[in-house]
Amino acid sequence: MAKESLKIPQKIPTHLAIIMDGNGRWALEKGLPRLAGHQAGTENLREVIEACGEFGIQYLTIYAFSTENWNRPPEEIQGLMKIFRMMLNRELNNLHEDGVQLRHIGRLDKIDQELRDKVKEAIQLTKDNKTLILNIAFNYGGRDEILHAVKQLMEDGHKAEDLDEDLFAKYLYTAGSPDPDLIIRTSGEYRCSNFLIWQGAYSEWYFTSTYWPDFGREELHQALTVYDQRERRYGEIQNIKDV
Repeated sequence: MAKESLKIPQKIPTHLAIIMDGNGRWALEKGLPRLAGHQAGTENLREVIEACGEFGIQYLTIYAFSTENWNRPPEEIQGLMKIFRMMLNRELNNLHEDGVQLRHIGRLDKIDQELRDKVKEAIQLTKDNKTLILNIAFNYGGRDEILHAVKQLMEDGHKAEDLDEDLFAKYLYTAGSPDPDLIIRTSGEYRCSNFLIWQGAYSEWYFTSTYWPDFGREELHQALTVYDQRERRYGEIQNIKDV
């Protein structure tokens, strides 16, 4: 079936970030195990990646697994790792052919060796692609990222007087990516959940009650339409009426 033609908003975020929330609740409401929701959320990701390319988004960061998610039941963690491994095995070549460059943000140290090797393989294979930069936040936490950056700065011998925002940003996991213009959170929750704490300081936020497995091309278009109507001020006064 042909896709419905959608008018692309005039103002498109260069960098979109998404907290993909609601997989478990989606599954439970359908009488399915939670892992079925995570699987459905993975299947849905392909449509969103394609839509980002269609709408002209250059960077996409997805929150796949947080440093706090290790506190979930062991069987769910094992299932998530299996799903992520299967997704990489199945989609890597397709993403590469579509010009998607895969990057990992977060830590690899707690991930099993097989998956760690697969992530490194995906990064190496796609490193020269330019169509879309896909940052996968896996075993990622914003506080952990900031602490890691501070430790690295100290280990590299930087002094307090050397430090500014530009230097600090070079030590973040997202070095090389612009700060997100828009952050979307699905499932109706209203919190940042330790995601891109530094980078999201001036991001626009869009919240939707739609669970992630149901968030597709049309939902993304709606979020971009709302973003197009926003006025980003960065603390400044844009119009005299705002005084």
